[in-house]
Amino acid sequence: MSGGPLHGVRVIDLTHALAGPYSTMLLADLGADVLKVEPPQGDMARLAGSVPEGSLPSAYGGYFQSVNRGKRSIVLDLKTAEGTAHLRELVADADVLVENFSAGVMERLDLSYESLSETNPRLVYACVRGFGDARSGESPYLAWPAFDLVVQAMAGILGITGTEDGAPIKVGPGIGDIFPGTMLALGITSALYEARGSGRGQFVDVAMYDAVLALCERIVHQHSYTGAVPRPEGNRHPLLSPFDVLPAVDGWVTIAAPSDVRWRRLCELIDRPDLAADPDLATNKQRVARRGEVFDVLARWSRPRTKAEILDRLGGQVPVGAVRDAAEIIADPHVAAREMLVEVEHPGTGRTFTVAGQPLKFSRTPARPQGRAPLLDEHGPEVRAGLSLPGAAQHEVRT
Repeated sequence: MSGGPLHGVRVIDLTHALAGPYSTMLLADLGADVLKVEPPQGDMARLAGSVPEGSLPSAYGGYFQSVNRGKRSIVLDLKTAEGTAHLRELVADADVLVENFSAGVMERLDLSYESLSETNPRLVYACVRGFGDARSGESPYLAWPAFDLVVQAMAGILGITGTEDGAPIKVGPGIGDIFPGTMLALGITSALYEARGSGRGQFVDVAMYDAVLALCERIVHQHSYTGAVPRPEGNRHPLLSPFDVLPAVDGWVTIAAPSDVRWRRLCELIDRPDLAADPDLATNKQRVARRGEVFDVLARWSRPRTKAEILDRLGGQVPVGAVRDAAEIIADPHVAAREMLVEVEHPGTGRTFTVAGQPLKFSRTPARPQGRAPLLDEHGPEVRAGLSLPGAAQHEVRT
């Protein structure tokens, strides 16, 4: 059993897809006992992503493995009275319930927060939806379905991410799911902390739209303070210079040296003391006004050099980093030193595969993945055997 900081916390996980499972994966990595409750057909994400050759027929792809590692699985059909009764019994002994159904689904199942909190007053009930829950403020989009791309568009990311001619480009990772899921994990742990003193749970609600808007905080204050409407600006920053993606012989590098001290040091390192002495480039504000010129100067220096040569010259002196692909990241000694690559078993293959590790580091209570993702209903028999309601032990899932 994990000695993580959430050791002993019991979580009922009704989530599917990405935002909710990512949140409960964080809780599992932190040591919580996360029981994933799935419908008879399983989480729709089970077959998403690559499924390795030799996998058990009841196994899953890399997508499911990555965000459901370390959890247990039980099948309950919540469309039946028996299924909801079994869930309510599980809730009676749980600390947290997490769901990401569309608004109103849990109410129709007679499993609302209000109903479940009567069963367990100390329950922290958490949900993540595209546009939140009416309990926290009724959005006009409450009934709209949402995916990462939709939220990136509506909450501001696509409005400032793209080419300088204005064509929007989505952020590569599913940040419209992952950041809300991370925020929900913070909300859950905060509510658990408060409940230690009050003895009472509460309703925790994160809207994907809200979380991504908070992530785009710069556009809000920029518009409020200046009246400007921020637009896509390619790889440049509207407030900082240099803050650029620059060409190299074998790819691209990033250089970010907007402070005046770092700017002068950068000029020394690229053998351009004349730039450091130029009074028209002395401050960040001046460099932002002439950022095209700053970019051109740096690009002329970087273009004939390899990424390794640039890093050898600038590394540790000014903020610099190479644009890396997955293979380069996996080979980076930093990720090995920080245990950011984790090997997990894949059922039926006799092999392990790599998933991203846990960035939260603790000195006494390590947070790390507690094993592979579960097969569908893998832990159902033992969990149902502990339930007192009639028929609990008879359920069977075909694999």
